[in-house]
Amino acid sequence: MEEILSFDDSSLCSLFQEREKQPEEMSSRYKVLHALFPDYSKRLKKKGVIRSQLFKEYQDTHPKGYARSHFYTYYQAYLALSCPIAHLEHKDGDKLYIDYVGDKLSLIDRETGGIIPVEVFVAILPCSQLTYVEAVMSQHKEDLIHACEVSLLLYGSTPATIVPDNLKSAVTKPSRYEAELNEDFSSFAEHYGCVVMLARVRKTGDKALVEGAVKLIYRSIYTKLEGREFYDPESFNAAIRVALELHNNALLTGRNYNRREQYEEIERDCMGSLNPVRFELKQRHTATVQKNGYIRLERHYYSIPYAHIGKKVNVLYNSTVVEIY
Repeated sequence: MEEILSFDDSSLCSLFQEREKQPEEMSSRYKVLHALFPDYSKRLKKKGVIRSQLFKEYQDTHPKGYARSHFYTYYQAYLALSCPIAHLEHKDGDKLYIDYVGDKLSLIDRETGGIIPVEVFVAILPCSQLTYVEAVMSQHKEDLIHACEVSLLLYGSTPATIVPDNLKSAVTKPSRYEAELNEDFSSFAEHYGCVVMLARVRKTGDKALVEGAVKLIYRSIYTKLEGREFYDPESFNAAIRVALELHNNALLTGRNYNRREQYEEIERDCMGSLNPVRFELKQRHTATVQKNGYIRLERHYYSIPYAHIGKKVNVLYNSTVVEIY
């Protein structure tokens, strides 16, 4: 509707005047043009393809078709009616939006029969709308990083940017101008060659697509799990992935292709190559350099330059690497 309201008076006037003068001819021409829009919309997502090229192609194959102003007007109306969020143009391979679904799911404790609430992580590539969903035990950084990494592994490639909401596990200090990111999440993104860009506070348009995806997940996945009982995350996520495949392979509204096909055809080649080495979360520790010039870390000793004796140092380590600074 916003797109239609943006039309200037001359475009609206000529549109309705022609409809009154030549209803049969307009209806026939419009049907031909409208049938081309799904393919045009798909092709416009590719790098280098612009609307003027498509109009020239339309003009060459339909010499008695609409003029440029009507072509653009009808295409804008098509976008507004068939896909209300399509006017937000997303560059292929540019961003991955991540968030948690508001309504939690649950597991059953085998021993007690008690209910264990679980979080539902969702990631979506806005260009192709290819979606990933996983049940995790918490929103802690370990679970967030794990789910985000699995989404990249299943995509088989990496975006230029990861856009989380202002999640505590990704953002240490939210700010309208310069937020402070969680160091571990930043390290994860850097490991896979991505940068982190936060969705702006109170700017719902920044994440309209992922919020729309959450609504679809309720319908496409949650309904498939109703009445079923799960006792462990593995079986739970196996069931989620079956429903998720159906979701990603279903035709998009008003289109003759699905999310998976659009990803493979348009977006995959524009994304970065996946780091073959899995990310390993590092532990953080503060130690004081002893008089002998060493620090002790998990029953091991590490030599430090004598100039730092008596001073505190930060230690970042995992099973293979120890960094001291």
